[in-house]
Amino acid sequence: MNDAIHAFFLTYAALFPIVNPLGTALVFLDMTAKCSSQVRHQIAWRVAVSGFVLLGVSVLAGSHILGFFGLSLPAVRIAGGIVISIMGWRLLDSGDSSLEGDIESSKTDQGALAKAFYPITMPMTFGPGSIAVAIALGTERPNILNDFNHAAIQDLATCVGLLAICGTVYLAYSYAEVLKRVLGENGTKVLMRLAAFIILCIGIQMIWIGVADLLNTR
Repeated sequence: MNDAIHAFFLTYAALFPIVNPLGTALVFLDMTAKCSSQVRHQIAWRVAVSGFVLLGVSVLAGSHILGFFGLSLPAVRIAGGIVISIMGWRLLDSGDSSLEGDIESSKTDQGALAKAFYPITMPMTFGPGSIAVAIALGTERPNILNDFNHAAIQDLATCVGLLAICGTVYLAYSYAEVLKRVLGENGTKVLMRLAAFIILCIGIQMIWIGVADLLNTR
């Protein structure tokens, strides 16, 4: 039971700072500014469901998929770090406008819904950084052939952790308008810039860790 609780909190704590639901919620709100509240909730739901599937596959089969293509986890970290760094710099340098155009190019609610997976789910919410962390968590799973019950409980706890982080994203995105009203116009701009800076730092940190791991394996 202690291992299951540890797996749950480890999963949530490892993903929360990278996913950054509160920071990205404000970007999400700006990207969906032309959508009705109902459509915004639908997009938030699709993001949460797609994110859960994406992270779940990464945890349970990510390492095997990498092995099939002959890729290493450090390489994924470096590639993911580059993508996240570029996205963070774009947000920091020009605010949200660099991403807002992806949604504003869709003049209808259905067009906005079609963009729920890209770019909102990936890479904005659950990007390469989240996937790399999920794959790393998957490598720590106990071998199901050695102890089926223990491994099954661990996997269930990890999936509950993924469900919790995706649920947090859904709530943050669904009630982003409330958050914006509480923060005010200036507070929202400050938090969005801070979120962009954190995204940039996460990307650079991922590149650093990936390069260090790559050098240590040689």
